[in-house]
Amino acid sequence: MNYNDLIQLYFERSTAMQAYWNLYVVIVGGLLAFSSLRKQPAPTTTLIVSLLFALFAYENLDAMYDTTRQRFATIEAIKQVDSTGTNAGSLKQVRDLLEPTLTPATYGSVRTTHVISDILTIAALWAMEFRRRRLRSTIPAQ
Repeated sequence: MNYNDLIQLYFERSTAMQAYWNLYVVIVGGLLAFSSLRKQPAPTTTLIVSLLFALFAYENLDAMYDTTRQRFATIEAIKQVDSTGTNAGSLKQVRDLLEPTLTPATYGSVRTTHVISDILTIAALWAMEFRRRRLRSTIPAQ
């Protein structure tokens, strides 16, 4: 692979990472919207939704792990590309400008952000469930 192909691969992997985050945000938003619209308490439904979300979050984080590893491997390959040849001067100039900006988030920071968001999402689902139960017990029967 040449330098151009590797740069393209790096940004393709960056786009993939962004797609995983976008999917995650859409799912979290949908779950919270679904839960906020429910009127009656349903702990079984909340439990099932929580478990399904946890499975989704686990798989999403696993895909992010793979993508993060691919991004770092691509950066290493970019750094090892030979800069000699007919376009060595212009390639060095591009490398000096571009390579310092290739700084993906570490997997540790991705995992931390993901897990904290997972915990907060599940906590919000259950907080809404307990709120529905509390409201139902304070409303007089008609």
